[in-house]
Formats: sequence, C-alpha cells, structure tokens
Amino acid sequence: MSSPNPATTCLPASGSNANRAELPENALVLPPTTQLQALLTIIRDEKTQRGDFVFTSDRIIRLLVEEGLNHLPVVPKTVRTPVGLEYEGVTFQGRICGVSIMRAGEAMEAGLRDCCRSVRIGKILIQRDEETAQPKLFYAKLPDDISERYCLLLDPMLATGGSCIKAIEVLLSHGVKEERILFLNLIASPEGVNNVCTKFPKLRMITAWVDEGLDSRSYIIPGLGDFGDRYFL
Repeated sequence: MSSPNPATTCLPASGSNANRAELPENALVLPPTTQLQALLTIIRDEKTQRGDFVFTSDRIIRLLVEEGLNHLPVVPKTVRTPVGLEYEGVTFQGRICGVSIMRAGEAMEAGLRDCCRSVRIGKILIQRDEETAQPKLFYAKLPDDISERYCLLLDPMLATGGSCIKAIEVLLSHGVKEERILFLNLIASPEGVNNVCTKFPKLRMITAWVDEGLDSRSYIIPGLGDFGDRYFL
C-alpha cells in the first residue's frame, strides 16, 4: 500500500469553501486529520484559556514546521554507523533562516527552533498606513547573509494577504530568491491564499487550514480572533 503525500491541497467538506481546483498549485494544506481538526477546535474555542491556547497552537506550529522542512532540497550523504557499516542518506542543501512577521509571527519562532537548533531568525514589522490604508514597513531586522539562505516566513493568520505580500517584497529586496521562500501559516482565507500565491508563483505556502472567507471587515471567518492577543496576553 502506498503512503499518502505529506501535504495535499485536498480539504475537508466542512469548515472551508476552498477546494483543490480553487487553490494555486504552490499552496499546500496539511492533511485534515482528526488530530489536526481537534487541535484547531481547541484554539478556535472562545472559552479556551491562554495556557491551552499556547500549548495547542505550538503543536500545530510544530506540524507546519516539520512539513515545511520536507520541501527543502537535500543532497546525498553517506555516513558510517556504530556497527561499522555505511548508510546512504541525505542532508539539507544550503542554510535556512526564519523570518517572523511581528507580532503574531513571533509565536512560531519556538517551533522552528525546536526543529532547527541555532537557526537564525529575522523580524519584520508591517502596519497599516492610516493615510493610504496600505501595509507599510516599519521595521526589518534580517540576517546579513539572508540572500544566501532558504527563508521560512512565519505568520499564523492570512486574511487579505497585504502584510504577507509586503513582507515578501522586503525579502526580495534583500536578495532572497522567490523560489527560496516558504511561507508557513496556521489559518488562511481563500482570498489571501490566492493573492499571495498568484503574485508570487515561485514561492511555496503551507497552511494548516483554509477557512470560509473574509467578512465585511476583512476578518477571517470562522477564524479564531486575534491570534497575537490570545497567544501573548
């Protein structure tokens, strides 16, 4: 029996109005296992206390990071085992770094460090410009050699995609190749997925779930509220 692909664009019938045909090819969604749905139910519940919200969110983030690492290139590597025999394995090709979109994206840094010890992490702060109503860069602190690395961009919520698009533009302006950007996200709207992945067809996006859409205020529905407030406050 063949094993299923680690990530798929197939979505469950409930909880989302997106389907395989509607999502760009470079958008991947974690398999809708009962475990993942149970974890998402906990963090969506308005009654969930902060401790449980953080613990459960961290579990989902770990799943996203592990899946993201599956999409990084590898090269062959042969090692000798303690019994004196050779094992033909692989090792990652090139170095990586994480970049969190502040503030909510910082919640995903620990999950990345759990999987990649001593990984370098940069930060980008983007906020809405009250005069133009467009996302504006306020702060960026990135590794000096980021142009030579594969970049895991971290942000748990993707609504319209404006902040994410701006962050990607910042990475590109610092020499990061589009095909070396991997965007990790917990919950997305179909509009946000299409906006980001259509504008940047060479990057890859991995999300845990695609929700129904956006309301009149551009809030993700059914969503989970303000992720940063629930995680940090």
